[in-house]
Amino acid sequence: MIIVDTHTHIYLEDFDFDIDQTIQRAQKKGVKYFLLPNIDSTSIAQLKILHDKFPESCLPMMGLHPCSVKENFKEELKIAEEELFTNKGIKYYGIGECGLDYYWDKVFIPQQKEALHIQSKWAKNLKLPLILHMRDSIDDGIELIKQEQNGKLKGIFHCFSGTVAQAQQIIELGFLLGIGGVLTYKKSGLDEMLKNIDLKYLVLETDAPYLSPVPFRGNRNEPAYLEYILTRLAEVKNCSKEEVAKNTSENAMKLFEIKN
Repeated sequence: MIIVDTHTHIYLEDFDFDIDQTIQRAQKKGVKYFLLPNIDSTSIAQLKILHDKFPESCLPMMGLHPCSVKENFKEELKIAEEELFTNKGIKYYGIGECGLDYYWDKVFIPQQKEALHIQSKWAKNLKLPLILHMRDSIDDGIELIKQEQNGKLKGIFHCFSGTVAQAQQIIELGFLLGIGGVLTYKKSGLDEMLKNIDLKYLVLETDAPYLSPVPFRGNRNEPAYLEYILTRLAEVKNCSKEEVAKNTSENAMKLFEIKN
């Protein structure tokens, strides 16, 4: 089985002491590719170091996380834009993670929306997937993407935990749903929702070091734990783990144009 972790922050300091072993553990479980979403200007150097160390498997993306949208967001966007549009010998596989986060701070919502509009335009110009973080903001996020969609915008609603109706709107917009450790939480309701969604619209992710699946909830997450998410999704969809891996990995590799 080839498995793709479409959203993992294994370049963060949480993995400084065991990154080689982290990659090896994941590879033993079949994880071949690790998509690395950026956070802001402070994370770019770490992201590049990991990509340089594992250039065939750790695939970088570039953008500005909504929680990093503050007074200086235009300066932050300029740094990300230079990374994307200036040829520095690095290939970026997506724009993100970007989006709207109303959970932590509602002070900068207008700036978050402006930043998302700008990054959506980058995605269309560069023909790259848009990796969307939508926390307590999914309806606004869907509406904003509707405004930007011109038939060329594609990507993932990362860490999706919404309703069937929201999922259908996202699918109609040409986007995929990122499914992670929340699926293994008893009270998430994600299992019931996903019974109504075809595998061709899903990709797997960890969001490591965050959102560890059961039985590791509360501890550091890592890509090897995709096994638990995959197993639970197979149970929900009443199919084999191989079928889940095949479908979700094909979806991811097509979206990110990864040639195996």
